[in-house]
Amino acid sequence: MPLLPWCDLPIIQAPVGSAAGADLCAAVSNAGGLGSMALTWRKPDAARELVLEVRGKTDRTFFANFVLHFEPRSLGAALDAGVPMITFSWGDPGPYVADVRSAGALLGLQATSAASALAMLEWQPDFLIVQGTEAGGHVQAHRPLVHTLLEVLGVAGSTPVFAAGGLATGADLARVMRLGAAGGVFGTRFVATLESEAHPGYRSRIVEASSGDTVLTSCFDGDWPYAMHRVLRNSTFDRWEAAGCPRNGLRPGEGDVVGVTASGAQLLRYEDSIPRLDTAGDWEAMALYAGTSVDRIDTIGPAADVVGDIWAQAQSLLAAG
Repeated sequence: MPLLPWCDLPIIQAPVGSAAGADLCAAVSNAGGLGSMALTWRKPDAARELVLEVRGKTDRTFFANFVLHFEPRSLGAALDAGVPMITFSWGDPGPYVADVRSAGALLGLQATSAASALAMLEWQPDFLIVQGTEAGGHVQAHRPLVHTLLEVLGVAGSTPVFAAGGLATGADLARVMRLGAAGGVFGTRFVATLESEAHPGYRSRIVEASSGDTVLTSCFDGDWPYAMHRVLRNSTFDRWEAAGCPRNGLRPGEGDVVGVTASGAQLLRYEDSIPRLDTAGDWEAMALYAGTSVDRIDTIGPAADVVGDIWAQAQSLLAAG
């Protein structure tokens, strides 16, 4: 059906930090959705290699996301490597839009209110993403999804709007599309797939958890101070909460090494890094980003099956009216 020229199915895989590598990104796009990866913290050479790797695995559209709280140092490398689409969040895209357009790439921007949507629309994006506080990971939103979605749809005009935050199933997708969204953005659901680079224990925790196990907090601020994020409660959060949620420098266990990467880099308690496949140590004590959608995630399977299942259910519900 293509709803849009670059997306056969209205299903976007959120750029779930270091959990999304080339395999996950390509698998989602090959299944008809829109795969993605986060390049904000990748060095230019690594970003270029990752884009080329994805291009070698799919001829479909995919995107790279840059969080503009940080300088997008790898943007040029990603564009030079031929990334077909860029999305920006957490900042002013103005200084970078011309580079994206001159490279022939598509552009998606994130909004969290009518005012922010109008500001983003000034840059004539190909689509908007509207996030709600139900989302896992770092949360730019300040209100539940439905309120902001309706508000942004009221000003978006002909620009497609995709809904993000707390989506896991075809029923969730049908719900936001009935409200007027062009489609849905799924993050936590794709962390719990076979292609995800998240630690197996982390993926299992997502399947086992309920929405009440998630918290919107500033606990794992790492290199991104004051940014709120939604994670699963774990031993680090429980210790911090029990101590009265003290500020940086006074947190219990601060400075503890809780993990080590394959390259030997130490991961400290309260960092914003997730446990990955190659992480050794106490993975449970690290940031386990997850949205309220964990209520409806009960399997870990291939990403293509997830895309197919979401669309089959959504299509059936939408056809039923």
